[in-house]
Amino acid sequence: MNHYHETKEKVLESIGTTKEGLSQSEVDKRLEENGYNEISRKDKKSIFSMFIESFKDPMVIVLLIVAIVQVAIGEWIESLIIFVVLILNSILSVVQTKKAEDSLESLEKMSAPTANVFRDGKRKEIEARKLVVGDVVALEAGDNIPADGRLIEAESLQVEEGALTGESMPSEKTDKALSEDIPLADRINMVYSSTMVTAGRGMMVVTSTGEGTEMGKVAELVQNVSAKQTPLQRQLATFSKKLGVAILLLSLLIFGIQAARIFLGDTQDITVPLLNAFMFAAAVAVAAIPEALQSIVTIVLSVGTNKMAKNNAIIRQLPAVETLGSTSVICTDKTGTLTQNKMTVVDDYIPNGESNLFSGDSSKWSESEKILMQVAVLANDSTINEKGESSGDPTEVALIAYSNKQNLPYGSVRDEYPRIAELPFDSSRKRMSTVHEIDGEKRLLTKGGPDFLFKLCSRVRMDGETVELTEERLEELRQKNEEFSDQAMRVLAFAYKPIDSTEVSIEDEDDLIFIGLLAMIDPPREAVYHAVEDAANAGVRTVMITGDHKTTARAIGRDLNIFKKGDLAYTGQELDELSEEELMDQLEEITVYARVTPENKIRIVTAWQNKNQITAMTGDGVNDAPALKQADIGIAMGSGTDVAKDASAMILTDDNFVSIVRAISVGRTIYSNIKKSIAYLFSGNLGAVIAIIFALIVNWVSPFTALQLLFINLVNDSLPAIALGLEPAEPNVMEQKPRDPDESVFSGNTFRIVLFRGVLIAIAVIISQYIGLQTSNEMSVAMAFTTLILSRTLQVFPARSNVETSIGAGFFHNKFVIIAFVVCIGLYGITLLPAVRSVFYIPAAFGLTEWAIAAGLAFATTIIMELRKIVLPYKV
Repeated sequence: MNHYHETKEKVLESIGTTKEGLSQSEVDKRLEENGYNEISRKDKKSIFSMFIESFKDPMVIVLLIVAIVQVAIGEWIESLIIFVVLILNSILSVVQTKKAEDSLESLEKMSAPTANVFRDGKRKEIEARKLVVGDVVALEAGDNIPADGRLIEAESLQVEEGALTGESMPSEKTDKALSEDIPLADRINMVYSSTMVTAGRGMMVVTSTGEGTEMGKVAELVQNVSAKQTPLQRQLATFSKKLGVAILLLSLLIFGIQAARIFLGDTQDITVPLLNAFMFAAAVAVAAIPEALQSIVTIVLSVGTNKMAKNNAIIRQLPAVETLGSTSVICTDKTGTLTQNKMTVVDDYIPNGESNLFSGDSSKWSESEKILMQVAVLANDSTINEKGESSGDPTEVALIAYSNKQNLPYGSVRDEYPRIAELPFDSSRKRMSTVHEIDGEKRLLTKGGPDFLFKLCSRVRMDGETVELTEERLEELRQKNEEFSDQAMRVLAFAYKPIDSTEVSIEDEDDLIFIGLLAMIDPPREAVYHAVEDAANAGVRTVMITGDHKTTARAIGRDLNIFKKGDLAYTGQELDELSEEELMDQLEEITVYARVTPENKIRIVTAWQNKNQITAMTGDGVNDAPALKQADIGIAMGSGTDVAKDASAMILTDDNFVSIVRAISVGRTIYSNIKKSIAYLFSGNLGAVIAIIFALIVNWVSPFTALQLLFINLVNDSLPAIALGLEPAEPNVMEQKPRDPDESVFSGNTFRIVLFRGVLIAIAVIISQYIGLQTSNEMSVAMAFTTLILSRTLQVFPARSNVETSIGAGFFHNKFVIIAFVVCIGLYGITLLPAVRSVFYIPAAFGLTEWAIAAGLAFATTIIMELRKIVLPYKV
């Protein structure tokens, strides 16, 4: 029900209460019917259920089957390794899931713990959770508002509603009825749960509690938005399912072929041959499955989070690192992200034709300028301490900050001219006045809204003299005020007059001498313009979504080149009037949204997602939380509410749009490096699978044991793959367009590169095994294993770039690759130790000659991979 339309008497009647409040019996009845003033929560998954879900992956199931069979046949070492790997991956999965948002707890923390309420005509303090609709609550400066309500009294009442509306300025409240249908931020006779009274006092009648409040609606939106997978998560999930099924079918086929040979042969005892056949098929599964892939991706993403932290971006959910790389739309808040969230004086007007900023040297100021700054500083209640921390109304803080900037410390002015009397600011008068003794006379100094102050002025100071404020001169003042307002500036007017008495009243605020105007705005942050431009060059569109007025939003958007000629700017109300079809048709032309609601924000983000765009959303308030959760990547401000932070995947510690663009650059680099790591892993796995299948076809012994393959996949391949994830950014990373979110990690030339490298490695292994077979089966396995592990380790150098050779890319440019290579060679050396050889099926006869042959073959594959870049250049 729109109680803001009704008079306060009608509201009390319709809710069934009076100014004296409800009786306790009526309160008990309403509590029984509607419940407590709190937000309920939905059940969450247990840690155990999340742990079990991680085992549903087809590749995991294949490995589980292999491990169980190996236990049955007594191969404890191999099975133990597989079980350890699977459990570690599951733990990682649970830890990441547990990092998900917990917005509702933060919402509960924001609720006011107590409220001053009238019951049976008596004022008492109660738990806020026991409020009911119809309760009458007293409000004073500093109070957290405990529920939604309609004001029935308001005396100079101001409420900070930024967490809910996105507005940086306190809202001046009234108890008068409003006639128009207006957005939530403009309903100045209503107050809302979890906002705070900053000045004045008042009384409200509770109109909504718990989930019925605006905050409760936000909580409901947060709960109803489902968690989203990142593009890479979706790709890897789809790929792993297909790969798992393919490996399972391939392993079954290989086992079937070998079993058929056994049954059709003359073997009397088929048990051992069947077990060997199964282990041969298991070797194919182990060779093909990149067991360490998930761990490697997690580690590379973790390293990316450290890089981003240095750029003021803290990642809460690891996959967000990669999502940034594919972001194509940034829906950004204005206040504090694009702007400084600090009102700043940017222009002034003295009625003698002057309109510019004062000189920094106050000794050169005209008399009018001196008087204007005196009024601005003295008719002002704000302060700035030695640490630069301010208190008071943001517009008043801007005035004293401007005085300080002009080398006129506001504190010295106040010390020189102490306040004698005052008429405090009143939202109905839109002004405040103070009395001071200046230059031997008492003066009334008045500051307020131009339209209100113009009516009280009969004179104006011009060219050092006080003259009559004629209609013609008044029109000039109005035009100047409109000129500032058209530029989305907040304007204050200043006036004064000599008085005889220190006793003043509102009636004394007349026959004033107009002195001038000061215009201020929350200015854009430095470097944001270029960041928006850099984002556009990278194919990333910037859309401004703000709770501010459309005129202000459009002006800032124009300054930052977000709002261009031909673009559209809509308010939340105008957006509500568009059908889904109309919104989708106009979406790419709408670059500025103003006075929006949480529902509007979700609708905007969802519309871009329906166009298959990866959408980032920034926010700092409670009202942003649902959209932050809906977005592909929610970005909260470091100075924002806990609710916004909990709903986000990333937090900007400096609240700066520039940091988002830097993070996108890091995200693109991380994704590119992950593709390099994946190509590296699968090239080696493909080479092993081809070699195994070839051995089956020509009836050779399996070239590898399951333990050898696990050692290569989990130990020897992991370090180089991680090192590839640390490759520096390519120079043109922000000149490319965002990738298609549905693009496979094997898109472009990646598949060709994997195939090329895999076949090369397989050929080297097959040749090595053939040479070893001339001595014995054991020697063939040892030589095949050595060739595979060395060729896969050496592959890290050509894998660094798909275009440049290792020399061209800077051989020592990535020191982690060198370290990984040395460590891997050392790990392989351990397998040659006499005490370990038998575990890895390396016979004593395997010596320097055999090792040199295997190493030569592995080195040859690396040379050919590098030569391909020169002879047949292409990139992923």
